[in-house]
Amino acid sequence: MGHGHASANEPVILVLGDSISAAWGINTEQGWVALLQQRLKEKKYSYQVINASVSGDTSRTGLNRLDNALKQHKPSIVIVALGGNDGLRGLPISETESSLSSIIEKSQQAGLSVLLAGVRLPPNYGVYYNSQFADMFQRLASKYNVPLVPKILGQVADNSELMQADRTHPTAEGQVQVLENVWPSLESLLEKE
Repeated sequence: MGHGHASANEPVILVLGDSISAAWGINTEQGWVALLQQRLKEKKYSYQVINASVSGDTSRTGLNRLDNALKQHKPSIVIVALGGNDGLRGLPISETESSLSSIIEKSQQAGLSVLLAGVRLPPNYGVYYNSQFADMFQRLASKYNVPLVPKILGQVADNSELMQADRTHPTAEGQVQVLENVWPSLESLLEKE
């Protein structure tokens, strides 16, 4: 049976992300993480979703916050949705890959399931850097054997109607598609009551 309130025995899904997962520029309840909580309830999965996303986070600042978040929330699943800000700042891909590797390793060492969400950079960052970036997420998913959402903003980033005026952050409507992008990979990790 589903409960109306979060109970202590509900497993936790922790979302470690940046502004896209923190629902920047819209109401938090319109973000994909809040929509995920609704969908879990509708589908009778009894998980509590904790959104530990911080706008502006890079993979390194996310890594720096991970230990505390794991201690505090004791999740069973971690959704890692970082890397976009690294790319926008032009950080070396090796540095991003190293930070994301550490996040996945720490989570797996704690016995948790990990879902990795990949991002694509705007076209003006160039074909080479963009393909390197895409390859990095594929490599990490293969190396650690974790499910990958290849493009968290798939069918969103290239549709101006689903993006805010800054062309970086999804609108409320865009966030609905983000959940559709994440859901199939996440559902493979979920356990029904």
